[in-house]
Amino acid sequence: MSGSATIIEDSSKLSTADRLFFKFESLLNFLGGSVIFLLVFLATANVLGRWIFSLPIDGYIDWVEQAMAFIAFLGIAYTMRLGGHIRMDIVVSHLHGRVLWFSELISVCLMLMVTLVLVYGSYLHFWRAYSIGDSSLDINLPTWPAKLAVPFALTVLACRLILQTWGYLRGIREGGDSPIAVPLIESAAEVAAKEADSVIGEMDGASSK
Repeated sequence: MSGSATIIEDSSKLSTADRLFFKFESLLNFLGGSVIFLLVFLATANVLGRWIFSLPIDGYIDWVEQAMAFIAFLGIAYTMRLGGHIRMDIVVSHLHGRVLWFSELISVCLMLMVTLVLVYGSYLHFWRAYSIGDSSLDINLPTWPAKLAVPFALTVLACRLILQTWGYLRGIREGGDSPIAVPLIESAAEVAAKEADSVIGEMDGASSK
């Protein structure tokens, strides 16, 4: 399941680091959203230019291709922090306490290893494009900025996974059902209740205006 999970905060160093890093992740997510907005604006200008003036934007496809990397990857760590990635929790939803946090720790460690491999491979891909001056086919747009966005975003994700590893290790040590700085697993009923509260809050806000 996916969604925005509950994150427990306190005054500990872990929670402080989590909140500070989340601000950086939020900025990257905002930049990714801004790229989407600019891409929509570019698409509109391209369609209107082609329709009204028979003058489409040169290299439109090239710009779209380069933007995809920023759209797809800049928000990946932000989503990880909120527990928004799709996951299968049929088994883990029945676990509790240290057993649950140990299973989550194994999952996060595996993701961290895979992410580090991807960081290395994507960085080599970026460096090859930068060193040979790789460019797009239409307007010779340099491809290395988009290719650099991938290892950069994955490095941010790796840092988030390290923070969550810290959180799960602390959860294993302390036990309990509410560790700090990690997305807590919520049942379908709890997710539905949060979504209903959000909708009701938006309706109350709209009616009060």
